[in-house]
Amino acid sequence: MKCYPQVYVMNSLEAVETYCKAFGAEVTFAIKNPAGTAYEHCELSVGGEPMLAAAEAAEPYAKPYDVSVIHRLKWQTMTFNAFELGSEDAVKNALAVLSDGGVVLEPIYSLPWNSCCATVIDRYGVCWWLGI
Repeated sequence: MKCYPQVYVMNSLEAVETYCKAFGAEVTFAIKNPAGTAYEHCELSVGGEPMLAAAEAAEPYAKPYDVSVIHRLKWQTMTFNAFELGSEDAVKNALAVLSDGGVVLEPIYSLPWNSCCATVIDRYGVCWWLGI
């Protein structure tokens, strides 16, 4: 069995581009809507391993939340743990990319089990815990 998360976001084309840049991911499968303006389903992989699926949030769910409220309240409904990123530079890159338009909850810090980590809610309202 395999299990990985799927996010439903506004601006799915931009979100997928952001996640590819943050994690060095590549799109391995994609179906866009007939107009080509959004993903109906998209799968991302890193090093050949699936890591995330994404799709455009559809009506009536397109605006179940206001991302600015999520940022202001630093509200987390779920956190994706992206770990074993390989280096401090990889963690810093992911944090820089994901914090553009987002909110950093915890800047780079260390824990007994991870020497370089951070937490950020991105511009799409998705919360990420990043670790080396």
